[in-house]
Amino acid sequence: MSSPHPGEEPRPQDAPTESVAPEAPGPYVPYESFERSPEHTQPYGVGSHGQQAHDAPTASYDAGGHDPGRMRPAAPVASAGHPQQLPPFAPPAARRRGPGWLGAGVMTLTAALLAGGIGAGGVALLDGEGGGPTIVQRDGDPAQRPDGSIAAIAADAVPSVVTVRVRGGGGSGTGSGWVYDDRGHIVTNDHVVDGAGEGGEVSIELPDGTRYDAEVVGQDSSYDLAVLKVETDDLEPLQIDASDDVVVGDEVVAVGSPLGLGSTVTAGIVSALERPVSAGEAGDESFISAIQTDAAINPGNSGGPLLNGDGDVIGVNSAIAQVPGQRQASGSIGVGFAIPSDVVVRTVDQLIATGKAVHPMIGVSLDRRWTGEGAKVLEDSDVPGGDAVVPDGPADNAGIQPGDLITEMDGRRITDLDQLITRIRAKAVGDKVTLKVRRDGKEQELTMTLEAAKEN
Repeated sequence: MSSPHPGEEPRPQDAPTESVAPEAPGPYVPYESFERSPEHTQPYGVGSHGQQAHDAPTASYDAGGHDPGRMRPAAPVASAGHPQQLPPFAPPAARRRGPGWLGAGVMTLTAALLAGGIGAGGVALLDGEGGGPTIVQRDGDPAQRPDGSIAAIAADAVPSVVTVRVRGGGGSGTGSGWVYDDRGHIVTNDHVVDGAGEGGEVSIELPDGTRYDAEVVGQDSSYDLAVLKVETDDLEPLQIDASDDVVVGDEVVAVGSPLGLGSTVTAGIVSALERPVSAGEAGDESFISAIQTDAAINPGNSGGPLLNGDGDVIGVNSAIAQVPGQRQASGSIGVGFAIPSDVVVRTVDQLIATGKAVHPMIGVSLDRRWTGEGAKVLEDSDVPGGDAVVPDGPADNAGIQPGDLITEMDGRRITDLDQLITRIRAKAVGDKVTLKVRRDGKEQELTMTLEAAKEN
């Protein structure tokens, strides 16, 4: 540190500083402490009675732009999450502390033009005689990156990731999507296109700016997935890998259009698996056994792909966590959720074939008042109509009785009813599962075949 010249007052940076401990960050919000609904006494009929659960972690859809209907609004940016366009060579704004674009609602990028004419891919170094910069040019293509690098994954994936634009009676908004096959099918989230409603318009925009009108082939709110169709055969589908092969710590890349900023790439790791996530309005929730990631996911990333280290799709980004007490999520806090690709493929194939998807059910009503380990089946006296176990349903045929406590599924413990619900939803109709139940202090193992839920 240099001393002030004689006669000068000490500059602020020269003044002695007192060691001050940095302000502690806010309390860590564990999964169990996410905001919960007060409706703890409402039973939940897994695929039968239609009562809905609200105890999964509070999560918000991250549909970009505005929220036509039930989609949550994004951060205050220009129309539909798009940054304001500035004229070329706009003068830089006055310096101020902090990210000033938040207050103004726009993001500006200021490029400094350096003397010396440094070209792309060059590095400026001063030579020993001070005669000006010497340009050191890298060998080969400066854009070439090793296979498996984030840059290489992004280069391959970005052309197949689209911005989904929706306009309906409730307003307009943007989200993300990706090319599923060579027949023009695009995968996105149900909550992205739901705002179009009857008579609304849906279109997609490619990274090069080309736009196509899109037809909604099918939607499924339970898995929060939708399929669009565009009339072109020039799209390159992304490869899909099995989400069952994903492990915690795997590196992942998310691609999408957060805040309407198309072709945005973020990276992180898989933070957790099989997170029970419920998002949406009461009576129309999605129940996802989700892949959790710390890759930045923001409003507008909804429907975009989550890619593994090979650049293959392992999930569809769908929701972001919400700090307890806040009515909506304003941006990434490093806790995002994606629908596993195994569920995506099964559901999307059904939507393409028939326009709708089927959901597995076991046919019981669960006790939301239960606070212990496991998922407790209600007594008949607690259920309108008197059937806590649906007659001749999967649970009834397997031998489950009112009041039973379900403690394990396929050899893995069940912590609460939301975990049971999302694990069942992650299965396919016709799958066999093994449940361990506790009755009168004794445990027994039962085998059950999942059936299709009867849709209302």
